[in-house]
Amino acid sequence: MEFARPTTIDEAVALLAAGEWDVLSGGTDYFPGLRDEPPAAPILDISAISDLRGIERTADGWRIGALATWSDIIGADLPPAFDGLKAASREVGSVQVQNRATLAGNLCNASPAADGVPPLLTLEAQVDLASPGGRRRVPLDAFILGNRKTALAADEFVTGILVPEQASRGASAFLKLGARKYLVISIAMVAVRLVVDEGAITEAAIAVGSCSEVAKRLTGLEAQVIGHSPAGAAALITADAVVDLSPISDVRAPAAYRAEAAVEILRRAIRIAA
Repeated sequence: MEFARPTTIDEAVALLAAGEWDVLSGGTDYFPGLRDEPPAAPILDISAISDLRGIERTADGWRIGALATWSDIIGADLPPAFDGLKAASREVGSVQVQNRATLAGNLCNASPAADGVPPLLTLEAQVDLASPGGRRRVPLDAFILGNRKTALAADEFVTGILVPEQASRGASAFLKLGARKYLVISIAMVAVRLVVDEGAITEAAIAVGSCSEVAKRLTGLEAQVIGHSPAGAAALITADAVVDLSPISDVRAPAAYRAEAAVEILRRAIRIAA
């Protein structure tokens, strides 16, 4: 098996230009997914690239490096708009997994139940990609295309996640419903970011995960709650508010239960964010 561990972005890009690789960061999804079989492709381990670490304030907002772990996010000094992302980080696996797994890897895994996606959608996140052809930024809602499908080309990898300054306003919340409290795949999960001025909502970002193939922003509901008090906004959330979702029935829950659960935890998340 071929294995490479570059120490710079340029070195990683050069290797990707020369052939097809499986890009590895934390590995907490990758190795269990092998199911005791050998890797089908050479492994490009990016964990030694120091430029991919850290969470920092930039001139345009915030940058979360591709190697930032869930524990890094929990411990970072971030504004209240990131509280939903921090809450999601605390519910990913065990502490050992949080210490190793990366937020970028969660996005590349592209599971409908990926905990990081709903809060990042409310933060209007963009994914920064590097390839032999240069760098590009892709909005998160255009990066994840379906169950286990992303917009990543074979010769590019994620270098970071960008949150624009305007999306770091307000406060946020994340709620996840599962069969138990921890170490569980969600039945439904929601993220809400609100800006409230003099008792009225002036800005809203609302996303739901595990209730469709890809987590979704509920833009229609966002427009509805503007101008309302948080209590009034919570009252607006009915089955009609989640009609655009397409939950599935599986061993964790039937579709109807998922839709009903999404309504209830959205109401709760709005109250928490407010």
